[in-house]
Amino acid sequence: MQIKSAEFVVSNSDVSKCPKDRVPEYAFIGRSNVGKSSLINMLTNRKSLAKTSGRPGKTQLINHFLINKMWFLVDLPGYGYARVSKSAKKTFQKFITEYFSKREQLISAFVLVDIRHKPQPVDLEFMTWLGEHNIPFSIIFTKADKLKPMAIENHVNDYRDVLLESWEDMPNYFVTSSSKEIGKDELLKYIDDTNTNLKID
Repeated sequence: MQIKSAEFVVSNSDVSKCPKDRVPEYAFIGRSNVGKSSLINMLTNRKSLAKTSGRPGKTQLINHFLINKMWFLVDLPGYGYARVSKSAKKTFQKFITEYFSKREQLISAFVLVDIRHKPQPVDLEFMTWLGEHNIPFSIIFTKADKLKPMAIENHVNDYRDVLLESWEDMPNYFVTSSSKEIGKDELLKYIDDTNTNLKID
């Protein structure tokens, strides 16, 4: 799949105000500063569709982008550390969980994790929460250009070992690098194939 158009539609913190269209949605979420905005810009061939920042916690709203007039890419606030007030952080968590619990258009979530680090409790807890709520998701390992191939394999295996302690299977996953465009074709093909299976015209 080639992304020919990517249009910003709406930002808000109220799930009831998200687009009413019966259009499939793919939600991108991860800890603050995991490289989510860079990944979205890489996938859509845009330099600043999603705002990148060196300051964690930049995304503070649910952002909908209409892709190829066929599906929504949803940019969600990071969970975990962010330099915002406790009350703001509680609001993030509330509308993040509301989004996943109530959004019928959601087809799959993509949970971004920095491949350079060992499995983090906050990421594992969030994946467990998605699993308990029967929300389909894939893992996107980011910043793969920072490691050599063997180190990448070792870090993926670290996640596999931890997840298989409580999961029957390793979740679907992608290894990506925004700067090198690693994983771009595989990720877009996955979304395209999923939309095809949904009989999207």
